[in-house]
Amino acid sequence: MEKNFYEMNIVGCIRQLPRVRVADHFEIASFVLLGDTELVVKAAAALAEKIPEVDYLITAEAKGIPLVQELARILNMKRYFVARKSIKPYMTDPFITEVYSITTQKKQILCLDKEESNMIRGKKILIVDDVISTGESLKALEALVTKAGGKIAGKAAILAEGDAAHREDILFLEPLPLFPVTVSR
Repeated sequence: MEKNFYEMNIVGCIRQLPRVRVADHFEIASFVLLGDTELVVKAAAALAEKIPEVDYLITAEAKGIPLVQELARILNMKRYFVARKSIKPYMTDPFITEVYSITTQKKQILCLDKEESNMIRGKKILIVDDVISTGESLKALEALVTKAGGKIAGKAAILAEGDAAHREDILFLEPLPLFPVTVSR
């Protein structure tokens, strides 16, 4: 079976994104940042120019990690946070929230260790992701940051998919369309 691709220019990097059906009525262009050093470096530099002043960055495990790592390096931050998708043995009294992501298509948890939560309290936090689509991951991260007593300073991503590209509460580099699928009977 031949795959359809969507060609995209993201901060000067041309990528062929495979189109993947995630629901009966639409496909997405599958964007995978993991392993793409060139794109991580260029996207982080472009995002760094757009974001407000913040104390810390946070992302969800796992695809946003290289982006937040490079952003933290550019911004000379000694620390960033990753909301984990499972409770780890080292975590004491973790803060937990649930999320349903369009790409995993099942309910998951996101959690932060109490020590990390204490570091966030009273600080300005930027939520970072690779792609913002339905916004469910953002809501879960916002809930964790708020529960920890942090202040949401902004939300940023490389791509805003579908209707997310029309949101005014997020910073992003490029819009990513959804692709309607006609279901024949």
